[in-house]
Amino acid sequence: MKKRVSAFVYRILSLIEKGGNRLPHPATLFLIFALSVPVLSFIAYLVNWNTLHPATGAIIEPVNLLSVEGLHRMLTEMVDNFTGFAPLGVVVVAMLGIGVAEESGLISALVRLLVLNAPRKILTFVIVFTGILTNVASDVGYVLLIPLAGLIFIAFRRHPIVGMAAAFAGVSGGFSANLVLGTIDPLLAGLSQEAAQILNKDYLVNPTANYYFMFVSTFLIAIVGTFITEKITEPRYSGEHQYSTQETIEKLNSKEKKAIRAVGITMIIALFILLAGLIPIKGFLRGLDGGILSSPVIKGVVAVIFLLGAVCGVVYGFVSGKFRSDSDVMLGMEKSMKNIAGYLVLVFFAAQFVEYFKWSNLGIIFAIKGAGFLTSLNISLIVMLILFIILSGIINLFIGSASAKWALLAPVFIPMFMLMGYSPELSQVVYRIGDSVTNIISPMMSFFVLIIAFFQRYDKNAGMGTIISLMLPYSVGFFIVWTLLLILWIKLGLPLGPGVGIFYNAG
Repeated sequence: MKKRVSAFVYRILSLIEKGGNRLPHPATLFLIFALSVPVLSFIAYLVNWNTLHPATGAIIEPVNLLSVEGLHRMLTEMVDNFTGFAPLGVVVVAMLGIGVAEESGLISALVRLLVLNAPRKILTFVIVFTGILTNVASDVGYVLLIPLAGLIFIAFRRHPIVGMAAAFAGVSGGFSANLVLGTIDPLLAGLSQEAAQILNKDYLVNPTANYYFMFVSTFLIAIVGTFITEKITEPRYSGEHQYSTQETIEKLNSKEKKAIRAVGITMIIALFILLAGLIPIKGFLRGLDGGILSSPVIKGVVAVIFLLGAVCGVVYGFVSGKFRSDSDVMLGMEKSMKNIAGYLVLVFFAAQFVEYFKWSNLGIIFAIKGAGFLTSLNISLIVMLILFIILSGIINLFIGSASAKWALLAPVFIPMFMLMGYSPELSQVVYRIGDSVTNIISPMMSFFVLIIAFFQRYDKNAGMGTIISLMLPYSVGFFIVWTLLLILWIKLGLPLGPGVGIFYNAG
């Protein structure tokens, strides 16, 4: 069966595609934004656009960056802006460890092991669930799990496109959820911290900021994705598409199984060390104040990700025979750095924009004015958050990079919500929902073309309209249930992460 998107909806999607294709590269966008801030600061300075700080009563005035002092500062601090950008170091360090695990073949083996051993009755759930978990390793879910899911469904005599849709829903639609911290957590936390410090220079946002919420979300999204796959997606393809393939799924060989066991032992040892250092009152991994939340394990979670990824990757690589020398390990790290080359370029310009925005005082002025406007409208918190989710989702249709969007939105919305009494971590979790739910229908998503190519293996006529029409139910479903979960979370006053609440005391 080949269902076409209705004429009206297709026209809207075509406009989105054309509009998105006309946008410059994200790095170019931030260059434009960075160049615009000095001009805006000059205009704000000329018209004396100021405001009162609601907490201190101090007058906040714009700083003209086109002045001699401003120009000097932009030139002399350009390098420091880049190297001091909070997300840069954490992402690079985390990716070094993940790079070793990926190059060793460990991640590939774990995905195959988890999925291939799933009972038929819960196969769909396992596919979606595994897709969500692969987010810890950046883009591996797109290039590995999605085509693998098609092969697995064939093995179970189910249509491969249904399997790939389920995997795509988990990998991309559930991008922000996970049971463990991944590279996206320190990345967004760093950007949130930069934005929060526009208002409070001492505010810190930990990578674990949204952990509790995202942990629960993992199971919720997996269940909803499973329901949509089996009740909506699969009936569309049942018995109406013919396909054939000569591809087979490779099971783990003896060396790989031995290597997996070695990694298991390594993880047990690592867990024992962590618990031995955290559980005793005077444990060596507790904070200087004796607390767990202040421990180096929590504060240095990026280092933990690096060490676990690197050590497990090294163990797997040498036991399986994939690694034969230290050069192979370093090659894995080098490849991971090549994979984030585009991110480094983006960060350079994003860092200048964020700093210029901060120096000019435009961020805090926008935030105070915006918070005052929203407060005057007397809109409830729930309505505001829903509107923010929708805004993030719409922007995601035009700008694919999660970090690019948050670097743009965070400096405005985080201080704004802080002034209204809500924590930066709450703003971040709201953004993550909006960013995730439209990933699967966004033509600007970096892997969208690759997904089309995967689908064309079994349907040569598959195109953008096919993918969007297929994934739209997931997008709508995820938006509804994730928003309801957020509302319930707020109503119950549950912490978003370790030591992280919903409210912020602006006084």
